[in-house]
Amino acid sequence: MSTYTIDSSTSRATPVSAPMKRVTIPAIRARKTGGAGGGEPLVMLTAYTVRMAQLLDPHCDILLVGDSLGQVIYGLPSTIPVTTEMMEAHGAAVVRGSYHAAVVIDLPFGSYEASPEQAFATAARLMKGTGAAAVKLEGGTAMAETVAFLSRRGIPVMGHVGLTPQAVNALGGYGARGRSDAERQQILEDARAIAEAGAFAIVAEGVLAPIADEMTAAVPVPIIGIGASANCDGQVLVAEDMLGLFERVPRFVKRYGDMAGVISAAAEAYAGEVRARSFPTADQIYLPKA
Repeated sequence: MSTYTIDSSTSRATPVSAPMKRVTIPAIRARKTGGAGGGEPLVMLTAYTVRMAQLLDPHCDILLVGDSLGQVIYGLPSTIPVTTEMMEAHGAAVVRGSYHAAVVIDLPFGSYEASPEQAFATAARLMKGTGAAAVKLEGGTAMAETVAFLSRRGIPVMGHVGLTPQAVNALGGYGARGRSDAERQQILEDARAIAEAGAFAIVAEGVLAPIADEMTAAVPVPIIGIGASANCDGQVLVAEDMLGLFERVPRFVKRYGDMAGVISAAAEAYAGEVRARSFPTADQIYLPKA
């Protein structure tokens, strides 16, 4: 629940008063559906700014402050250059702009892999600095000890297996994972390991659909798919991809709008009116009082 009071007369960022409690981490864990025919799937989208959080929050169970902000917001070539400072600033903005969804924040590359203690220091900083409810980290069996370390110390952890963007250099690209039997077995082992270590939910990215189905049936915590299977316990997309703000998106994205076209058309109309001196009109200027 937001604790910020913003003067609506001076700020565009005007969160509504909280009409309900936030979705809790135990409530998310309890939303395990087990696949097709189960309960209502979890809805998760990324958010990086106050305004986007305000617009997405009523429709989502989880808002993810993803390190994908490196590409979406900063134009970086991958998530690898993203810093803890970036995550903290954007995480705080999303918490301020939301009141319903649980906010989960990514631990950026290089901020948690060295040791469980390093991961705890980063996670504690981000949770204290943003108000987020949980953190997300990438990796399977290699990160199980870290997941357990954080969970025992009161930090809820969402896992991430399959295509792990922070490991793109080691993986050799962004292709789907699980095409060999060995890779399939490793993905399933990764999911089981971090679930047993205490992860409350796991993102399965870019894995073959049969593997995602098997994982969803076998692992006792919610599996949230992205480029996985409709039978997962939930789904997540990068909001800007889903809204049609980029020309090129991964195959697994469905565009639900053409916001790039809307913005471009509005900018074109504005530019034309400015050049024709038809904007501003009397409605948009200040005149002396009579």
